Amino acid sequence: MCDDVVLAAPLFTGLSQPAAMALVDQMAPVRLDRGEQVFAESEPGDRLYVVAEGKVKLVRRSSDGRENLLNVVGPGEMLGELSLFDPGPRTSSAVAVTDTVVLELDRDQFTAWLAQHPSVATHLLQALARRLRRTTEAHADLVFSDVPGRVARALLELSYQFGEPVDNGVHVAHDLTQVELAQLVGASRETVNKSLGEFAQRGWLVREPRAVLLLDVERLEHRALR
Repeated sequence: MCDDVVLAAPLFTGLSQPAAMALVDQMAPVRLDRGEQVFAESEPGDRLYVVAEGKVKLVRRSSDGRENLLNVVGPGEMLGELSLFDPGPRTSSAVAVTDTVVLELDRDQFTAWLAQHPSVATHLLQALARRLRRTTEAHADLVFSDVPGRVARALLELSYQFGEPVDNGVHVAHDLTQVELAQLVGASRETVNKSLGEFAQRGWLVREPRAVLLLDVERLEHRALR
């Protein structure tokens, strides 16, 4: 587990390394296999998590059993932080996309620590504001964007999180299945695959198992804005 990755979380922004490590030392590591839950929708929320290794998806389940994939978070990102400010039932489930390690911090520990470091609240609120902005944009996409536009936008957002520059583009190991990628876009697997196939035919990307190589980011950005 890399301390530098964990310390990139907004929870530690602006703190000295000794102060940040003092909190990290209080956080308990939790190891999860792919498919294991970090927490479940509707259960009491009393702690936050920082991803140290791997990826976690946030999902909501409808009354008929369908899943909506809200977000994917990776190393250095947080989940469950809303419960620290507004204790109550979880609004989504968190499920490991890969073998994953998260660090957990319960609300009582956080409250005591925040009293000594009140400036951290500002950074956490900024993180919550970014999450709300992302949710608002996602809802707008479902109303105003077609499926290819949503696919392009999803690929770009995954590249910002998990992309690595290579000689001929950006390699994005998102680790999502075709079904999960379709859930993230809010469309059927067949429609998403058709969009990916069209992008590949145009030379914008190369499809790989649970990954994609983006060859023409500019074209994808243009398609995401249409």
